[in-house]
Amino acid sequence: MSAPIVITAPLTTDLDPSPIAQNWILTGTPQARIKKLATSADAMANVVVWDCSPGSFNWHYSQDETVVVISGEVFISSEDQRQERRLGPGDMAFFPAGSSATWRVTEHFRKVAVLRRTLPFPLGLAIGASAKLRKAFR
Repeated sequence: MSAPIVITAPLTTDLDPSPIAQNWILTGTPQARIKKLATSADAMANVVVWDCSPGSFNWHYSQDETVVVISGEVFISSEDQRQERRLGPGDMAFFPAGSSATWRVTEHFRKVAVLRRTLPFPLGLAIGASAKLRKAFR
């Protein structure tokens, strides 16, 4: 039996507290909340809704994360701090596992994020090849 299809309204989804690590906070008292909406069958990916009140903080990515902004705005700068980029409603960004960014949230911010664990290259290559073989022999 397959997993059910998930349909929700991320703008109005109720979220649970998800405190930002105190040593990551740079200014203000940003308060974050989260709600997991779905998990892939292989448990390698999750879809979440996350929001945060104003403040600035560092964020360190342990998984690949693709985000789509639902409301509010944030200014993101990468580890090299060379350029700050604004993200607002409808914008998308990808943060690869192992990267870091500084988030400066200026107004209440909400996003939908797809979090995906990265497989070691040889394993990912083998899985991809296996999938192509199965498709070829169907």
